[in-house]
Amino acid sequence: MSKLPLDRILQSQGFGTRKWCRELIEDGEVSIGGETVGDTRSTFETDGLEFSVYGEPWQYREHVYIALNKPADYECSRKPSHHPGVLSLLPEQFALRDVQPVGRLDHDTTGLLLMSDDGSFIHAQSSPKRHIPKVYVATTHEPLTPRLVEQLLNGVKLHDEPAPLAAVVCRMLDTHQLEIVLEQGKYHQVKRMLAAAGNHCVALRRTEIGGLKLDALDLPEGAWCYLDEAQRALLAQS
Repeated sequence: MSKLPLDRILQSQGFGTRKWCRELIEDGEVSIGGETVGDTRSTFETDGLEFSVYGEPWQYREHVYIALNKPADYECSRKPSHHPGVLSLLPEQFALRDVQPVGRLDHDTTGLLLMSDDGSFIHAQSSPKRHIPKVYVATTHEPLTPRLVEQLLNGVKLHDEPAPLAAVVCRMLDTHQLEIVLEQGKYHQVKRMLAAAGNHCVALRRTEIGGLKLDALDLPEGAWCYLDEAQRALLAQS
């Protein structure tokens, strides 16, 4: 447990500079347990602390771990260039506390995206040494064939890659849709693998990371949720 002044607590949660947080408190915009706190020097235990700013409830979190059901036409970048950034789908406090995407999905790829301000978590989830499986559902332009599935499982050669890349699992869902499981996470990997196998990806959705399934989170497109410890543990499962 740690006991901190209220202005530092608000600053750590992304409510602005310490000066701005002091002004929030002095203006009577912050309450704890239903009581307005006007003294910036008041200290509180952060463990389990719940507070309100402008009447909106918040819970103190040392770090945030977020799952987002990413829609199409959003960029996984803190400085997007051609489309809105995924951070625009979250409360502005998250940008101020340096929340960032864990890896990237193309602007037209949808589905499960992790976000956090915990550097160790981001590194662990992004490291190719972890071999974390990621499940995608791809829709193709041309009808699928058993031969194409076999190619993806055996490995296809991509430009600038020293060795062929293979799917861990690949199975047809219908005539134009397949489920593919990858561990590498190379640039545009699913799209490039399908192209190398003689087809074209027209839509792509990530449905699982490790043992965490997007469907189990029950998130509409564009919605997000905090991940608890049990859900984060699923990310390490194959």
